[in-house]
Amino acid sequence: MADAFCSDCKRHTEVVFDHSAGDTVCSECGLVLESHSIDETSEWRTFANESGDNDPVRVGGPTNPLLADGGLSTVIAKPNGASGEFLSSSLGRWQNRGSNPDRGLILAFKTIATMSDRLGLVATIKDRANEIYKKVEDQKSSRGRNQDALLAACLYIACRQEDKPRTVKEICSVANGATKKEIGRAKEYIVKQLGLETGQSVEMGTIHAGDFMRRFCSNLGMNNQAVKAAQEAVQKSEEFDIRRSPISIAAAVIYIITQLSDDKKPLRDISVATGVAEGTIRNSYKDLYPHVSKIIPNWYAKEEDLKNLISP
Repeated sequence: MADAFCSDCKRHTEVVFDHSAGDTVCSECGLVLESHSIDETSEWRTFANESGDNDPVRVGGPTNPLLADGGLSTVIAKPNGASGEFLSSSLGRWQNRGSNPDRGLILAFKTIATMSDRLGLVATIKDRANEIYKKVEDQKSSRGRNQDALLAACLYIACRQEDKPRTVKEICSVANGATKKEIGRAKEYIVKQLGLETGQSVEMGTIHAGDFMRRFCSNLGMNNQAVKAAQEAVQKSEEFDIRRSPISIAAAVIYIITQLSDDKKPLRDISVATGVAEGTIRNSYKDLYPHVSKIIPNWYAKEEDLKNLISP
């Protein structure tokens, strides 16, 4: 209740607000002081098609500037019951006959969203991938190419540009059957097309071994102390001229850290968690071994512990 001046009572009285009618009523004499007031609180009615759906949201999705109509077009849904079935089906047929220029884009964006969700990527990466695909699609030169590989390559480039890189193998695992080779070709094609459009080379971002470290360690279930040591070791490894891919270096560092701990991980498990072949990890370990005393943090392993490492 609140206080308001009542013209009948000639004084301030307690008033009651009738939400259903929008009236403000004096609690003493019953005079309607204000009528048809606007209720600015949330509206918890549902306008969903299904009666069992209690979702209170009655607004549509956000606008999408990449679509011609901003993503605000109306789609006629299938009827739930027999009533209105003929009308809805007829309208649906007419809708399907109409040409929707954004139909292909909408399907592509849904596929990118599905891949992003499976990889646990943030919305900014998904939006970046959508933008890249839209630019490529606008050039009308991607017809006849593997669509799944093209979408996966857009997501790979977006991850690189947003400084959250994923390996091609990780992208391939959610790419609906596209192979690493196909994704690699699609990536080169996209970079070439975007370069022709802008007149300059596409900035892809630099990959560092540390970008993959926390995720790889999490896949192996390593403790916080081992993860911290691995991250420090990877940063120090960049001071040396080790001509291996960042992913291979990350896998080799993890192998060294786990061998120095009580919870040793087999090479096969590290290979599965990182997506790097066992032979490649061995070769990277061989290149890192001469610098191991300068790479591994002193607080994690002593000189005597380093001598117990297997010689490559």
